[in-house]
Amino acid sequence: MGSRRRDIPEINAGSMADIAFLLLVFFLVTTTMDVPNGLQVALPPISEEPPEDSKQKKREVLEVLVNSADQLLVEGSVLTIDKLRQKTMDHLTNEGRNPTLSTTSTKAIVSLKNDRGTSYDMYVQVYNELTAAYNQVRDDYSMQKFGVIYSKLDPTRDEDKIKEVKAKYPKKLSEAEPVSIGG
Repeated sequence: MGSRRRDIPEINAGSMADIAFLLLVFFLVTTTMDVPNGLQVALPPISEEPPEDSKQKKREVLEVLVNSADQLLVEGSVLTIDKLRQKTMDHLTNEGRNPTLSTTSTKAIVSLKNDRGTSYDMYVQVYNELTAAYNQVRDDYSMQKFGVIYSKLDPTRDEDKIKEVKAKYPKKLSEAEPVSIGG
């Protein structure tokens, strides 16, 4: 008997592309994407009317600055975070009594400006205090006017009351682009 050479059987590679495609689809479908967390902020509606005069009275604007050293400056003076809420509430509810604060609650604006080096934690603390000030003055006004705090009003039943409170204390919180304002 002669020696027969055995042929090595070939592997059929025709289905390799199908298998690779199925694996790719499997990994794409099963991979989860991380959603970045952030603050939920409602932007004001788009308005067709031109913006107010840019030389708006300085009296109406409460300037809140946070520098790169996380120092809080309100109207150019250093202020601690625990006093920011009361200072903001005083500005919103002034109604012309103090000549350095707003003339009316409807014109009062709070301007928040951060340095690029401001920590996110400090930004969130300041933002929370400013939002809490708006919530507090709205709650106080609603309690005085309707006998129930604003946060407890039912949007379906008390729509008119909610509109009235928002009209009295509109949330005018302006955030400027972060810049380097020093430390």
